[in-house]
Amino acid sequence: MAQETIPPTSAEATPPPTDVVIVPESDPTPPPPEEKPAVTETPASDEKKSEPEKETKPEAETEMPQSVSFKEESNLVSDLSDPEKKALEEFKQLIASAIKNREFELPPPPVVEEEKPKTEETKAEETKAEESKTEEPKADESKTEEPKAEEAKTEELKTEETKVEEPKEEESKTEETVIEEPKTEEKEVVIEEDGAKTVEAIEETVVPVSSTATGTTPEDTEVVAKEAAVPSATQDQPVDEVAAALEEVSIWGVPLVGDERTDSVLLKFLRAREFKVKDALTMLKNAVIWRKQFGIESLLEEDLDLQEMNRVVFTCGVDRENHPVCYNVYGEFQNKDLYEKAFGDEEKRQRFLKWRIQYLEKGIINQLDFKPGGVCSMVQVTDLKNAPSLGKHRPVTKQAVTLFQDNYPEFIAKKVFINVPWWYLAVNRMMSPFLTQRTKSKFVFAGPSKSADTLFRYIAPEQVPVQFGGLYREGESDFTISDAVMEVTIKPSSKNTIDLPLSENSLLVWELRVVGAEVSYGAEFVPEAEGGYTVIVQKTRKLILADEPVIKGSYKTGETGKVVLTIDNTTSKKKKLLYRTKTKCSAE
Repeated sequence: MAQETIPPTSAEATPPPTDVVIVPESDPTPPPPEEKPAVTETPASDEKKSEPEKETKPEAETEMPQSVSFKEESNLVSDLSDPEKKALEEFKQLIASAIKNREFELPPPPVVEEEKPKTEETKAEETKAEESKTEEPKADESKTEEPKAEEAKTEELKTEETKVEEPKEEESKTEETVIEEPKTEEKEVVIEEDGAKTVEAIEETVVPVSSTATGTTPEDTEVVAKEAAVPSATQDQPVDEVAAALEEVSIWGVPLVGDERTDSVLLKFLRAREFKVKDALTMLKNAVIWRKQFGIESLLEEDLDLQEMNRVVFTCGVDRENHPVCYNVYGEFQNKDLYEKAFGDEEKRQRFLKWRIQYLEKGIINQLDFKPGGVCSMVQVTDLKNAPSLGKHRPVTKQAVTLFQDNYPEFIAKKVFINVPWWYLAVNRMMSPFLTQRTKSKFVFAGPSKSADTLFRYIAPEQVPVQFGGLYREGESDFTISDAVMEVTIKPSSKNTIDLPLSENSLLVWELRVVGAEVSYGAEFVPEAEGGYTVIVQKTRKLILADEPVIKGSYKTGETGKVVLTIDNTTSKKKKLLYRTKTKCSAE
């Protein structure tokens, strides 16, 4: 597939401004291959010169504390601690029980009773009821005129009830001989007359014990029969097998019961809730139900007509630990037409949200591996250069952050922010003490001058797109991501030479890049034979930021020798040189 300049809508969405990790200058780069061209470093000039000024750094970057690097946990059960293993087993049992109880299903929709059309009979009944209501006041007047007659009737009613009680008791006794446990119901009959007199009578009735009294109606017997047909967990049949027999619940194509990939998925929810099993179960159930309500399965096949957004969010290469790398380039929204297409109104904002979720879902399914030992998380790089701050995108951004936090746990191995403004770094410094070490160690923030070096710390230069300081370009024919890149640090006010050996009748191809430019570059061929002539391949020229970032060169020769590349750094800042070579037969 999370801070808000245009906060990224990503898996495990970007949190609010947190810590800042500044890559120290002394951090070693990955060791180059065993065979590498000779690199020599010489002073920039033989003439006397004053001591070079020390490299200065922006105040915001130098003052930021460094966070301990995050080490991603294993998804192998054998690597878990005993309490974690116990929590995982308990989690599985609760999931199986929840599947059996159908707790992962959508709640039933509310029942709405439809109004039946009125027939002639119902209309006639309503008119009669209205007429009877109008007649009631007249009846009340007749009653008030004869209060004495009514009082006499109530006295007669009382005497009759006392007479009736005796035979009822005899009937109850006779029925007691047939029925073992008669039930009696007492009803209180209250007769009120003009609010003056109240007569209470206790009416005893005997309820016969029958099939309805015991609750065994024909419908109940049918339900009991159905329940008996449903399998239940026994000693011979585990709970997870029973749950699988009832229904297969899956997420990201992984069943929650009985699959080799299940543990990797369940561990994500457990770690998101610090191995609190009940909290993890609630999160999992909510995620499965949300996916059904949102229509994730149908969304994967939907055409949302947002191809332009592939410039904003795209995947390119892997990091040094083989995690897929997803880039979020929010500076693209400087294009007003693109911004309006994504956030112009509520309908467009919801469509963009659906597209972002669709992109994340496809990435999870196609690029992650939930098998034991597989790579089941990704690295995200967020470029904040020229990112819009306040605007129409904020509501959908907040919605996306909530959705990703609740439904896509532990999918981010590392989150790298580059080209971060200085004020953003300052805010992160203030927020850092309030975050957990685990959260802080996953996120890295780097200002413009340190963005490329920070990326190279986690991603090899040949995998980094050229727009972020690397050498990867689409359509490149001479080199691929399998061709390793050499990294050389050029100190301030110094000159470096790189010797590239060249055999007889061969073609040498190379490409190089100096991050930050502002250096001089030249190339020449020096033959191995004595008395040979040095050939200038590239006249020395100054490289500036406006130039093409990657410089390519080639030289074909019929004699043995070497090509010497010269990089002269006359500035007071050290530079990062990236280069790679390839030798071909001249016939090719």
